[in-house]
Amino acid sequence: MAAAALLMRGVGARAPLRRAQFTSPIFKMASQSAQREFSSYLVTPKELKEALEKNSPTKISTAPRTVTVCASWFLPNDGRNGLETFRKKRIPHARFFDLDKVIDKHSPYPHMLPTAQTFAKAMGGLGIRRDDTVVVYDSAELGIFSAPRVGWTLKAFGHDQVHVLNNFKLWVEEGYPTESGEFWDVDTCAYPIPEFKAENVVGFEEVKELAQDYNKEGAEGVQILDARSHGRWLGKDPEPRPGLSSGHMPGSISVPVSDLLDPEKKTILPGDQLRKVFESKGIDPNRPIISSCGTGVTAAVIDAALSEAGYGQEGSRRLYDGSWTEWAQRVKPSDGLIIKEE
Repeated sequence: MAAAALLMRGVGARAPLRRAQFTSPIFKMASQSAQREFSSYLVTPKELKEALEKNSPTKISTAPRTVTVCASWFLPNDGRNGLETFRKKRIPHARFFDLDKVIDKHSPYPHMLPTAQTFAKAMGGLGIRRDDTVVVYDSAELGIFSAPRVGWTLKAFGHDQVHVLNNFKLWVEEGYPTESGEFWDVDTCAYPIPEFKAENVVGFEEVKELAQDYNKEGAEGVQILDARSHGRWLGKDPEPRPGLSSGHMPGSISVPVSDLLDPEKKTILPGDQLRKVFESKGIDPNRPIISSCGTGVTAAVIDAALSEAGYGQEGSRRLYDGSWTEWAQRVKPSDGLIIKEE
């Protein structure tokens, strides 16, 4: 079944395929039984190319493979489309993970985590096996934006062999292979229903309690880091979703995604530079951290940057899944929990 069939047309459909057009030299397709181990959560284009040459997906091999997954996604007021971006240019044989489809469809808030059953169905529909190493990447235009959310989602459901390419923009600029056109056909598989790691996520009620207790004596001292633009955090710029108030939670710290990326390459900064960013914002690595953003997508960029910097303990980092979209719709004006700077 084509990868598009699962996410765009339902499990029973089959997408028509056209041969993809390669724009770079022949892509070496050797397969080995040994699984490539990356040294870091973030991987370079060179590391990924070497891994794909050794453990690339093939229909005849049952050994663990390295599988690339495109997670391109854009804000609702952007005008661009992740699927169309994927069709225009992608890593050969990549699959497309649609962040607008693999969600909790019963939630009124966008991008809430799917059920374990929905997650397993999506992974199996993309032909991803439980023992595959998955490398997620973003669009070349944004560099790093939504891929860390997909990587974080996989880890939340126990698929720990997942990494983020840092980044597809460099992959293209350094001349590594790309293809375009419709999807390559992939063999679906039975992905086991995983256990969800609830300790990775924080919900609205707990965040609300933390916000209400901010600056009170004896408060836990959890730090809330907000990945939205500084203007939205201040309450001066509008949210991309009509009718939603901008501003921030009491005590939250503004950590825009742009502060964590190289301005030219759009890669996540090296660990030593990231540590300086976090220190400059007064973030204490010894205190618990909650990452937030608009809908829980770019909050995962903060989490990936914290991991790359070795800043704080992984077990004390969580992500607010509903993030600002849920927050701004659920708190009451009388609560005083939306702060706007003058």
